Amino acid sequence: MLSMDTPAFEDLGSENTLPGISEGEIIVIRSTRRKKNISAYRQGGRIVVSIPARMSKADERAMVPEMVAKIRAQEAAITMSEQALATRIDELLTQLAPEISLRPASVAWRGMRERWGSCTGVDRTIRISDRLKGAPDYALDYVLFHEAIHLEYFDHRAEFKELLARFPKAEIASAYLDGYEAAETALVAPEALKKLLAKG
Repeated sequence: MLSMDTPAFEDLGSENTLPGISEGEIIVIRSTRRKKNISAYRQGGRIVVSIPARMSKADERAMVPEMVAKIRAQEAAITMSEQALATRIDELLTQLAPEISLRPASVAWRGMRERWGSCTGVDRTIRISDRLKGAPDYALDYVLFHEAIHLEYFDHRAEFKELLARFPKAEIASAYLDGYEAAETALVAPEALKKLLAKG
């Protein structure tokens, strides 16, 4: 867990990792502006928990896991099942690319940080980044459609691009995904700074 004090970043060490939480998955921000309230939200693939600067470490250790559990419960309630992902791919191909008759053998959520999705043509498996859980429908649909086209076209040549261009909200979806990655990069920057300072 990455802990940041506001305005300066302090206490960035691994000693802040709470039980059951992976390093870097949760960011705790101690805010001098925050007096009593605690908030938590998903940003850039991580859960950000904002707590009052004066909160004790004991209270932090008690409250942060509760806030993380609430965010995860909310996400689980709105996350599509893997069967629902496969059904949605079938709907998208039927509507936007009826000439593609191939369907995935399986569609699964995966913890992917470098890609939004991937498709293996040999066994017709599609994997979707769990960063898209809770994303707007158009962004998830765009990635599902993109990967489904790879069942027929393994690269990004003209035929692939022609089919992808049929997606009605391609520009908005692409902008959302770019923005998400920018936010994720901004959250990673303090960690990179810490590592550079530690080496120096």
